[in-house]
Amino acid sequence: MPAGATRWEINLAAARQFKAREGHLRVPRAHIETVTDTEGRTHEIRLGVFRSNTRTHHKKQKLTTDQMREAADIGLLA
Repeated sequence: MPAGATRWEINLAAARQFKAREGHLRVPRAHIETVTDTEGRTHEIRLGVFRSNTRTHHKKQKLTTDQMREAADIGLLA
């Protein structure tokens, strides 16, 4: 994750990290995933909430086309 990443990019990096480690994205709602950016800063992401909100927002069509594609590519919308 590059320095100066957007909130979306940080959340997506957390989802990718979780999936790489666990092999799935069945994230418990209360789960917090810690990711580190290229400058060594850590970010504690409420990944379960992000996943739930992403799926809900997708249904309401609040995500951009690029965000929907990125989320679908890693399985966040399933």
